[in-house]
Amino acid sequence: MGEGKGQRLTTTLDPPHPGPSSSTHSVKRRERVSVPSVYGGAGLPFALRRASPLATGGCSHVGRKSAPHWPLSGGGARERLDLGSVGLKGRLLGLEAGEEAQAMVPALRYLGSVCGLARGGFPGGFSAACAPAPGKPWLLCQGGRRASTSSFDVVIIGGGIVGLASARALILRHPALSIGVLEKEKDLAIHQTGHNSGVIHSGIYYKPESLKAKLCVQGAALIYEYCNQKGISYKQCGKLIVAVEQEEIPRLKALYERGLQNGVQDLRLIQQEDIKKKEPYCRGLMAIDCPHTGIVDYQQVALSFAQDFQEAGGSVLTNFEVEDIKMAKESPSRSKDGMKYPVVIRNTKGEEVRCQYVVTCAGLHSDRISELSGCNPNPRIVPFRGDYLLLKPEKRYLVKGNIYPVPDSRFPFLGVHFTPRMDGSIWLGPNAVLAFKREGYRPFDFSARDIMDIIIKSGLIKLVFQNFSYGVNEMYKACFLSATVKHLQKFIPEITISDILRGPAGVRAQALDRDGNLVEDFVFDGGVGDIGNRILHVRNAPSPAATSSLAISGMIADEVQQRFKL
Repeated sequence: MGEGKGQRLTTTLDPPHPGPSSSTHSVKRRERVSVPSVYGGAGLPFALRRASPLATGGCSHVGRKSAPHWPLSGGGARERLDLGSVGLKGRLLGLEAGEEAQAMVPALRYLGSVCGLARGGFPGGFSAACAPAPGKPWLLCQGGRRASTSSFDVVIIGGGIVGLASARALILRHPALSIGVLEKEKDLAIHQTGHNSGVIHSGIYYKPESLKAKLCVQGAALIYEYCNQKGISYKQCGKLIVAVEQEEIPRLKALYERGLQNGVQDLRLIQQEDIKKKEPYCRGLMAIDCPHTGIVDYQQVALSFAQDFQEAGGSVLTNFEVEDIKMAKESPSRSKDGMKYPVVIRNTKGEEVRCQYVVTCAGLHSDRISELSGCNPNPRIVPFRGDYLLLKPEKRYLVKGNIYPVPDSRFPFLGVHFTPRMDGSIWLGPNAVLAFKREGYRPFDFSARDIMDIIIKSGLIKLVFQNFSYGVNEMYKACFLSATVKHLQKFIPEITISDILRGPAGVRAQALDRDGNLVEDFVFDGGVGDIGNRILHVRNAPSPAATSSLAISGMIADEVQQRFKL
């Protein structure tokens, strides 16, 4: 992706820290200053896959990044942003009236951001001055957009890590556009982003040349780079994929070859003695050593994306659950925008936001949002709950890094594994059982609507028949801890049932086609007609979407620019 271009205004206000979200404001006559592009590089070397209209088609957070407070003056020379003189400066520099107004936009947004932070913030960079009345949508208004405005050039639906990364990518590339994020919850990144294992995957598992493989390998490098730049803690603790039975060794070697094809760096096949050196309590015949696998708090990363987005001028509306997406029949009364913003997005409270273009990153609700807009509802989302166990603190010494089983292609999910966390805890799992609610993190959470959708509209029944024994075994392990412990003991025999506790759970948005097949790759889709031509849907973004989020955002920004002619 090439660097975006945008007019910039001369100021003497230096950004508080370097980075893609705080490019230096400069003043030049009729020149365009490069705005740092989102991570992802110039033009991803692979084509975007679209779902044919006829075809199918994140657990607890460790901490949050607090909002920095930027002084408007201090230290040596005083810093000043003189907006009153912008008009005069524009005329002196020979700018036309329209160019002059456009030149003011980034500075006004930047000032709004600084003032919002100076007033004091909530964790994650959310301004206290923007807190809503009870029951009202929360407009995180550091970007300078007011709730009464409610119109944007581009709206992103979904405040998870993929939606926030995409919003960040778009505003860094197109700083003159007004961009908003709509999130149905009161907080950002609390569902799949806030309920995942936190692993930075290496990209070894995925089919060569697939989007999953390419975006994961690229995305992992970008996540490490981003965390280094932003000072976000992570641990590159590595991963062993361990064969504990002789029959697993051919599959392990095939997986190693796949990893090499995918460009995963520094993979090694190691024997028993080297397994013991890396994981003293782990038994195994052979293993793949993936040294670049790591762990991070993805909710913290997502909130940092949101902060970048707001500092660059973006707006976030929370408590905004989308109920309808349609084309406006006429311009709103007394609107100065006329039909500039023809797409109307209405929430469950009857409040509306208008925009030119929409990008949906709705995760567990991606099929429903697509259907609301009149686009193809397939592939359907089926929620699978993954329950984790916790290793008691006094037994954490048994695990140093990630320990994974050799995947079995006969079964749809990976199997239980050992995952260290940023807070020092060790998660064991997850299993994979059908959730009776799309956001059902407890075994007895239930939604009649969700269950009916699963039974009637998805290919779940076919999936169940194809994997009946696997499903029964997963249900059994969910009910009886001893069954899960027996599996864990294949890797670390010292673990006993008295060493574990029940832990958190997450829900995976798994896309299924009508034949009951798991949709393994990322799916990006649009529509037809007036509204379909103004929407891009991210339809399937399963694991490793968090790892791949920056790479995915680059792809989405490329497609949005091409599709919508921005």
